[in-house]
Amino acid sequence: MADKKLKITLVKSTIGASPKQRKVVEALGLRKLQHSVEQPDNPQIRGSIEKIKHLVKVEQL
Repeated sequence: MADKKLKITLVKSTIGASPKQRKVVEALGLRKLQHSVEQPDNPQIRGSIEKIKHLVKVEQL
């Protein structure tokens, strides 16, 4: 698990999302729809994804 990464893609707009959810999206480095980022697979990132799972698509690399 030390070197595993996750590819996180924003697939739904944050327009209807709460301010906390918008901050989580921003903290993960996502900017626009269909924008993808690679993040390490750790409990902190997993927890963030859990809060916005309805807005993102996650793939393991």
